[in-house]
Amino acid sequence: MSTHSGPEDAIQVSLLTGWLGSGKTTLLNALLKNPDMSETAVLVNEFGDIGIDHILVDTVDENLVELTTGCLCCTVQGDLSRALRELFLKRVKGEVNQFKRVLIETTGLADPAPILHTLMNDPIIASRFYLDGVISTSDALFGLGQLDRHEEPRKQAAVADRIVMTKVDMAEKEQIEALEKRLNSLNPSANILKAANGDIEPSSLFGCGLYDPETKNFDVQSWLRDEAFREEHEHSHDGHDYNHSEQGHSHDPARHGDGIDSFCMRYDEPIEWPAFVAWIQTLITHRGENLLRIKGIVNIDGEKNPVAIHGVQHIFHHPVRLAEWPTDDHDTRIVFITRDLEQKVIRESLEALQKAAQKID
Repeated sequence: MSTHSGPEDAIQVSLLTGWLGSGKTTLLNALLKNPDMSETAVLVNEFGDIGIDHILVDTVDENLVELTTGCLCCTVQGDLSRALRELFLKRVKGEVNQFKRVLIETTGLADPAPILHTLMNDPIIASRFYLDGVISTSDALFGLGQLDRHEEPRKQAAVADRIVMTKVDMAEKEQIEALEKRLNSLNPSANILKAANGDIEPSSLFGCGLYDPETKNFDVQSWLRDEAFREEHEHSHDGHDYNHSEQGHSHDPARHGDGIDSFCMRYDEPIEWPAFVAWIQTLITHRGENLLRIKGIVNIDGEKNPVAIHGVQHIFHHPVRLAEWPTDDHDTRIVFITRDLEQKVIRESLEALQKAAQKID
């Protein structure tokens, strides 16, 4: 698992997901009308659910239209990789307006992991596009029941960087508070936003990724958000990582839903890179299905600057070597979203490999 310096001219990609009836289409309709969505290409499953007739400018082909706001709206038919490659080729040839961002809308039943796999693992896609973040919608009226009954909305919320709580104008205060508490339990590091009728500023949904092509900077603090675990979790007795606090955040699978858990592991001593790579490869080989998402910044022994890591289940993006530390805090911090996989198992496996590496040295 070699490191690289990151994309130079990558196009940001955001994933919009959410359970059936959670307000995803309403949100997308509102976004398409916003002038701030200019220079954005939107990939949707079908045009039919999106009310764009009154803002059409031109039909580029049967699967692609341009909007007055400057957006492109494209139908994904079948293979996502092919759709992204064709859209990029049209951009290169000048057949469509230049776009700097892609927003992909999934079906309500979709498991987001395969799409994230495509963005990370397809070599052609990964060389041209870079994942900015995952946006998930959750229904303030019925979201709690949906999270209780279905696995997909739990996974959609668990892997999200932004969660938009919809229909807040129709829900009672107690419903909103209860759903927000449950979502925070599933994913403490996600920003939870509230919207009625899709009314939300696009700027609050984007720019949450590791890499910003506009500035060519790596905003690790925004991307990792490990500070959420500083507030929600307490230090363990050994002082090296965060465990769930005993005040309302115990490791209770019932609270998280089918064993979904989230935590941040911290290490104040530099980590041996070969041992770390061996640990990651062992984890994804044997427990990949349980690793919903991993994000982290690693202090490598013998290296001046850190490496950022990002993985979804069995797939890991190439580690990115950062030009500098984002803050004076040089601890390794790794955020995990897992299912049926305890923090203790993960922590002990890394520590075992670290000790083995130290003995060899």
